[in-house]
Amino acid sequence: MHKILISACQLGEGVRHNGAHKLIEHPVFRRWQSEGRLVGICPEVAGGLPVPRPAAEIEGGQDGSAVLARHAKVRTQGGDDVSAAFIAGAERALALAVRHGCRIAVLKERSPSCGSSFVYDGRFAGSVQQGAGVTAALLRAKGVLVFSEDQLDAADAALQALASP
Repeated sequence: MHKILISACQLGEGVRHNGAHKLIEHPVFRRWQSEGRLVGICPEVAGGLPVPRPAAEIEGGQDGSAVLARHAKVRTQGGDDVSAAFIAGAERALALAVRHGCRIAVLKERSPSCGSSFVYDGRFAGSVQQGAGVTAALLRAKGVLVFSEDQLDAADAALQALASP
C-alpha cells in the first residue's frame, strides 16, 4: 500500500506558526485516513522551530528552490534568518518520505515550507506568488509528486496510477 506524506496541520495538529491547524475535510482525505496511508510531518517543527513561532516568508520574491541553493533566505517579519530550520525540516520530511516509501505528498499551499504552487511573496502583506516552499521543492527534486490540499482528486488519481500494473 502506497503511503502519502502530509502536512501535520492538515491532520488537525496545531503546528502552524500561530498554533492553529488546517484540518482537511474531504472524502478522499477521509478514505486515505481510514486506509492508514497518511504519514504526517510539520517540516518547520521537525527543523526545530517552536509553536507558536513568528510567521516567516521567503525573501525577495524567491521560492524554496532558491533557499535550497542558498540564493535566498527564509526570514521572519522581524528579519531573523530561519533558513537553516526550514532546510533541516525539509531534509527530515524527505527522510520520512523515503522511510515510508511515500511517492506522493499533500502539503499546505502558500506555506514557505509546504506550498506546492504558491508561496507568500516575502513582503508580509498577504500576497502570494507562484513557487514552491522549501520542503515541496526538495521533495519534487527527489521525485516525489507534490500536491496541495486543493488538488486531492489529482493526488488520488496519481495514487491510483501508482497502484496500477
